[in-house]
Amino acid sequence: MTSHQPLLIAILRGLTPQEAPAVGDALLGAGIAHLEVPLNSPQPFESIRILSERLGSDARIGAGTVVDLADVQRVADAGGELVVAPNTDPEIIARSLELGMTPYPGVATATDVFSALRAGARHLKIFPADALGESLLKAWSAVVPEGTSFLPVGGITTETIPSWIRAGAGGAGIGSFLYAPGRSADEVGSIGADLVRAAQGAHQREGTAL
Repeated sequence: MTSHQPLLIAILRGLTPQEAPAVGDALLGAGIAHLEVPLNSPQPFESIRILSERLGSDARIGAGTVVDLADVQRVADAGGELVVAPNTDPEIIARSLELGMTPYPGVATATDVFSALRAGARHLKIFPADALGESLLKAWSAVVPEGTSFLPVGGITTETIPSWIRAGAGGAGIGSFLYAPGRSADEVGSIGADLVRAAQGAHQREGTAL
């Protein structure tokens, strides 16, 4: 288990540039400072730019669904700092690190895990988490280097995040449970605050148990 507070990434699939300021403000106010705009959203690089400029050093903004090496540079040009992918691509990991960004490659097998680590990644996205399960996280955690952080993505809610944190996850990525196109910024902020409380509560209980 990690000693720091759980890292939560808001996955804003479908976000538009028009929605970005209000949604970004709401999430930051709720305590979620890592925001991911998947590249299959409308005008994703514009949304990344808006969020980066608006939230500044208070947040870390980036892109999700990064599967094209050329897009890594585009994320950097938009002011992004996070490069989140559904798979493990050593070239994308290496290029992200070269540009000073943090890669979050997707892993589903032990081969993925060690390929990502060899390429220099330290934050690994367990995807799809709801299909893979927490037992896999426990098994991988026993064999990876110290400092490796696993973040489950897929099926994460206020009900499921505590068990992942107790199993050793360093945080989680939350998608449609938190944000969906058309959902008001106020509602997104309220759900975000609930997620933060659920994750921190599980983290504190696990620390007490140790």
